[in-house]
Amino acid sequence: MSRFFIDRPVFAWVIAILIMLAGALSITNLPIAQFPPLAPPTISVTATYPGASAKTVEDTVTQVIEQKLNGIDNLRYIEAESTSTGTLTLTVTFEPGTNPDIAQVQVQNKVALATPLLPLEVQQQGVQVSKSVRNFLIVVGLVSEDGKMSGTDLADYLMSVMQDPIGRLPGVGEIQTFGTQYAMRIWLDPDKLTKYQMTTAELVTAIKAQNAQVASGALGDLPATPGQLLNATITAQSRLQTPEQFGAILLRVNTDGSRVLLRDVARVELGSETYTTYARYNGVPASGMAIRPASGANALKTVAVVKKKVDELSKFFPPGVKAIYPYDTTPFVRISVEEVVKTLIEAIVLVFLVMYLFLQNWRATLIPSIAVPVVLLGTFGVMAAAGYSINTLTLFGLVLAIGLLVDDAIVVVENVERVMREEGLPPKEATRKSMDQISGALVGIGLVLCAAFVPMAFFTGSSGAIYRQFSLTIVSSVTLSVLVALILTPALCATILQPIAKGHHAKERGFFGWFNRVFDRTADRYARAVGSFLRHSGRALIFYGAIAVAVVALFLRAPTGFMPDEDTGVLFAMAQLPPGSTREQADKVLRKMENHFLDKEKDLMEGMFGVLGFSFSGNGQNQVLVFVKLKDWKERARPDQKVKAIQGRAMAEFMQYKDAFAFAFAPPAALELGNATGFDVRVVDRAGLGHETLVNARNQLLGMASQNPAVTKVRPNGLDDTPEYHLNIDQEKASALGLSIADINASLSTVWGSTYVNDFIDKGRVKKVFIQGDAPFRMLPEDVNRWYVRNAQGGIGAVLRFPRPRNGASGHRSSSASTARLPCPFSASLRPATAPAKPCGRSSK
Repeated sequence: MSRFFIDRPVFAWVIAILIMLAGALSITNLPIAQFPPLAPPTISVTATYPGASAKTVEDTVTQVIEQKLNGIDNLRYIEAESTSTGTLTLTVTFEPGTNPDIAQVQVQNKVALATPLLPLEVQQQGVQVSKSVRNFLIVVGLVSEDGKMSGTDLADYLMSVMQDPIGRLPGVGEIQTFGTQYAMRIWLDPDKLTKYQMTTAELVTAIKAQNAQVASGALGDLPATPGQLLNATITAQSRLQTPEQFGAILLRVNTDGSRVLLRDVARVELGSETYTTYARYNGVPASGMAIRPASGANALKTVAVVKKKVDELSKFFPPGVKAIYPYDTTPFVRISVEEVVKTLIEAIVLVFLVMYLFLQNWRATLIPSIAVPVVLLGTFGVMAAAGYSINTLTLFGLVLAIGLLVDDAIVVVENVERVMREEGLPPKEATRKSMDQISGALVGIGLVLCAAFVPMAFFTGSSGAIYRQFSLTIVSSVTLSVLVALILTPALCATILQPIAKGHHAKERGFFGWFNRVFDRTADRYARAVGSFLRHSGRALIFYGAIAVAVVALFLRAPTGFMPDEDTGVLFAMAQLPPGSTREQADKVLRKMENHFLDKEKDLMEGMFGVLGFSFSGNGQNQVLVFVKLKDWKERARPDQKVKAIQGRAMAEFMQYKDAFAFAFAPPAALELGNATGFDVRVVDRAGLGHETLVNARNQLLGMASQNPAVTKVRPNGLDDTPEYHLNIDQEKASALGLSIADINASLSTVWGSTYVNDFIDKGRVKKVFIQGDAPFRMLPEDVNRWYVRNAQGGIGAVLRFPRPRNGASGHRSSSASTARLPCPFSASLRPATAPAKPCGRSSK
């Protein structure tokens, strides 16, 4: 084959140029990421049941949806979390390699079958199905620099103006907002309701009737009578828009002509849709949204389009409002890729210098130097065809392959020069003879190298995802290197090399002469050492055996891990207060954390974004989450300025907190697999022994793990049980007084859980109307006696004069794990981290 291209060098050049063009075009389209996709595809299903407990959500929503998720292709497992805030987050995980778009369609179809079986309140809120991963890619926040806008105002602006345009961008998966948009909040006063002899159900009915959009048709619509000369649309009642309009809703007209309006029995205001979360940035009110990438999305490209869209929207921000990025994963990704690219360039330069040092002929050096870009660009083309990305692992494979791919070209050039020097043949004839001698050897070398790396491509799991792209990158570059050595390199040798006189020797003067003499002496010493080893083979084998034993011993003693910890420029901090703690108590803890970071670490950080009511463990009033963005790595060069040192000082401060369990942790290098280092352990109740037994088993395992030196920082990966107040209605007594149990339940749901009535129009955007008991009338257990429903005789009866209350506790978060074949057993989770210098494999055991 080589003779064909030696005689037709232009054809060889054409093939090389085509390979380079394909690779150059592929580079522009290849996505850039830190790592290849490590986690299997996941589809997220979220639903909200206002006012429901974790157990209620589990029984009425979670299990209904789970039972319909059967018959889905490539389903791996299902994990669901039901919280006491009435939210469900169900994650459907698929086998690696599954098309996330097809998976989303299949899950969406199954959820559609379950939707009619869900409670009406859940259907009204909607069930969302999205493809995303578990980690946050970037957090976009808004802050009012002049203080004119509150956190609620910022949250409404963010959701009304920014969320939809950003959510439609390519690569954006799920959006977690820290705050909600405006809603019309109707706060009921039980004393005024009693005064006017009205009930919550009557208010809901009146609001639905008078806040409605009526389709009234048209005058003169077809078919029309002969001679009709008028055609006009009829507009009647439309949705209300302001608190004043809602306050003027007519509830009743008395016989004396007096009226009862909604504002007579309730307080109407423009408030938040929910009050679950609240955010601050550097101690001032803020709002934000955390963006999770879609499965398989390009991280750098996604963040770039998000920031571009935010810049476009920022031109229309209210005065004093500024966009911030308190958490961004891409700077570390970008610098990681840049460092590997820098190493790749340095490797190419060093290879060129080393080749020139040994070949001592610029023509001979030029031939392998031409082969390098051809092979590298061709490898990029293969990566594009395989659907790979430019990441640290594929670039590392190219760095490693540079030394391998130039070997083939150097072997060809060296052998051609040897033939010319020994036999005095011209370059073309020498190249023909040389290729006849070494073509089989080149193919054999390539096959041996491929055989060493191909098995790595068949590894499974997340490790397989890492090694697969690394392996196939090297294999493709080695294969192309052999092809170039058989096609292009002989053609170059035949046309570029100059004839060498027979018996020509290496240079003996100047720098190269000195180098040749030193190299020859070194080679002679090496030959003598090898001869000595051959004469004393027993000693050599003993020495080799000692080295092998030392290598095995060091290998067994060396700690293992999935990936090394890195300073990503970001630090997380979380705090969990005792169950039943309030937002006010959590706010005090957040202020302590702000004082530490903003005062003691102010020289090392750019900003701190704190969130109340949300954390990676779950949602609740007792949860605090903090994003700490550190300054650039160039400004934190000292060891005490690295993220580990900052984390240590924060932990020393947090250990002094007596009102909360607080801790700081650095995010892992591969965020796609989670938000923290370590591993999750699930305790599953397959025997159906109940929640209490499950929690006791988890606590027992937690205690045992805490005493094991192989693990550290063991903590529950979830929330503890929260206080619960049980109401058992005396149904017999209620029925005897003509009170409907359905009305009682509806009143309970409205007063304490809120009821979504319908929608209203605010600044051209559809928003929700909620009715709920006002805060002073639902703070204590005794307040249940202040609310009434109408009886069968038309009077009102104290609905909650008939409960049998009892105190108790309930799981703040109910988790379940299931597969396509097994029922859905309840589970609990804890998260340990591997102790320093301990193999992670042993820790997980």
